[in-house]
Parts: sequence; C-alpha cells; structure tokens
Amino acid sequence: MEQRYSDSELASLGLKADRLPGHVAIIMDGNGRWARSRGLPRIEGHRRGVASVRSVVEEAARCGLRQLTLYCLSSENWKRPPLELELLMGLLKRFVVAERKLLMEQGIRLTSIGRTDRLHKGALAELQKTREITAGNSGLNLCLAIDYGARDEIVTAVKDIATKVRAGEMKIEEISEETISAHLGTAGSPDPDLMIRTAGEMRVSNFLLWQLSYAELWVTDVFWPDFRDEQFREALKSFAARDRRFGGLKPELAASQSESAQH
Repeated sequence: MEQRYSDSELASLGLKADRLPGHVAIIMDGNGRWARSRGLPRIEGHRRGVASVRSVVEEAARCGLRQLTLYCLSSENWKRPPLELELLMGLLKRFVVAERKLLMEQGIRLTSIGRTDRLHKGALAELQKTREITAGNSGLNLCLAIDYGARDEIVTAVKDIATKVRAGEMKIEEISEETISAHLGTAGSPDPDLMIRTAGEMRVSNFLLWQLSYAELWVTDVFWPDFRDEQFREALKSFAARDRRFGGLKPELAASQSESAQH
C-alpha cells in the first residue's frame, strides 16, 4: 500500500506539500570516485549506489512527488570498459526484478527513456516486464534514463517532425515548443522543477537539455553512494526557499514598476 507523509509529518521534516517540486531529476555521479577513494573496484561504487536509489525513490514516494527521473546510463557511457558495462547491465537487471515488490507496495510506476537497441537482451526484457507490471500504478512515476543522450533525443524529435512536414501531416508554421516537447522521449511528463547533481560537478552532461530550461539546480559534494533521504530532503528544502519567476518579476516588484510607469 502506498505510504505518504501527512502534512504534519512533512512539517516535522521541515517541508510543506505546496512547496515541493513535482518532478525531480538526478544526475547520480561519483560512484567510481567513491570506490577509488576506498581502494575498491569501480563496480563496488555502482553496487553501493543501488542502495541510494532505493532510499531516494522511497523518500520521493513518501513526499508525494509526481515524478523522479534518474540518469542511470548516458549514451557516452558506452566508451567505458566492456566488463564494467556488462556489470552495469547485470545491476540494472537485478534492480528492476528485485524492486518489483517495493514498486507495487508503494504504487510506483516504472518508465524509461533512452535507446533500447544497445541494452543487453536480458536486462531489457526484465525492464519491460517491470514497466508492464507497474503500468497501472498511480503514485510516483520513476523514470530511468538508460542509454540516454539529450542531443540525440532532440535530433530524433526534429527528424520525426520533419518527416511529418514532408508527408503533409503538419505545416511548418504549426511547429511550436509544445510540438517539440510532444516528440521527445519525455512526452506526457512534466518538465523537472529541480535537478540534483552529486559529487560536486557543475554541468548537466547532456541530460534533459530541453526539459531543464527552467529547472532549479542543486549540487552537492556528496558522492552518489553516500546520498540518502537526508540529502534528498536538503535539496527539497533548498528548492522550497527559492523564488521561481520564470523570467518575470516578483508580484510586488511588478506592481511597483507598473505604478512608476503611470507617473
């Protein structure tokens, strides 16, 4: 059964329901550095990172967020050693199988974005099975970005739109921001309100370039394997304290400017 914090429980954590982001995206960075700092092979950092995923997913569901998107594997990550990629595919397969019970208990729906043609068949089959099993859940949408690259996503969308224009299904003047959004892998999902990056890196790494246009950014030096619900709530609190104007002015400043213009 889905378990969510009550308003009083949120308040005890320093949070308010009406100040929470609807969609949080996370670049889970630092697995390799975490392992190296401990004299361990890189894969141990990835294994430890799975526990962080579980902790954050559960906390996002308890907070009542609409969507959590995790950058699991970028299209550039295929440059890594074959053995590491094979182990990552094994971790993905085990995760989507092992977490089915939790996803169903919490009413979480699993979705994914990114290419699928390069994924190992076993991992892809279990991913698709978990997506099907959880498709009817109405709680948190857990979206895994796997073999994902934002530039490739945008190029694919442009090609799809151009094909429709050439076929006479769409006119050039009908193309809008909404048109492009509808042809991305994230079509139907809200844009992220908050993007979290771990391990102190100050870049977006080809992640949701279109969708992050107005997202608030929060970066922590904590490596992903050490990131837990406590750090996640810290990011939510930071978001709640920000003034999001989307290019506009604060209401009081806008009123002041209006009055000045009249005199």
